[in-house]
Amino acid sequence: MLNVLVADDDDNIRGIIHHYLKKQTYNVVEAENGRDALDLAKNHQLDMIILDILMPEMDGYDVCREVRKVSDVPIIMLTASGDELDRVLGLELGADDYIIKPFSPRELVARIKAILRRVDTPSKESSKEQSYTYDYGEFKIDVNRREVIYKGENVSLRPKEFDLLLHMAKAPGNVYTRETLLEHVWGYDFLGDIRIVDAHVKKIRNKFKTMGCDVLRTVWGVGYKFEM
Repeated sequence: MLNVLVADDDDNIRGIIHHYLKKQTYNVVEAENGRDALDLAKNHQLDMIILDILMPEMDGYDVCREVRKVSDVPIIMLTASGDELDRVLGLELGADDYIIKPFSPRELVARIKAILRRVDTPSKESSKEQSYTYDYGEFKIDVNRREVIYKGENVSLRPKEFDLLLHMAKAPGNVYTRETLLEHVWGYDFLGDIRIVDAHVKKIRNKFKTMGCDVLRTVWGVGYKFEM
């Protein structure tokens, strides 16, 4: 049975989500504020977190940021705002998807299932050439170990960050549109925002920037490419 944390200060919303997830035979735990949500996330084995942004004691952004320091558990953020900056910030902090209130509980369930399928299914990239290493001198990607090494140092990437970097690194110089990257890395059944690609590229760049390296280049009006 899958364990799902539902964190929202609105009793009605928590109750509705709880009801629909129970029908899917998920085990549901609840939190009505951000502090409790973070405690539950740290002390329970969770398969999914449904996280509201505006909560007392600690907002959803801070909870997401803290959870990402210790776990790659999938996170869907709930927001009452349709503002693009709010949504992109959640993605940049490590959320896997977001959904705007008011929402259909059936849509939320569909998104949960889509994310869990991607978590349970080996990525298209890692399922190929399992023992292969891409070697670009000081920059190496070990597919089997799912490791990225730059100048002898291991670069810590989340699963989707690794998959995204690997997909582009297999063909240096090739330009990929956001739509192509979304299809190959997230899959056909992804229901979220295409800007999740931009958010992941930014996170990858920030990690390499501290090492004086910029391997992902923007091709304005088209997309991105890997280049050493």
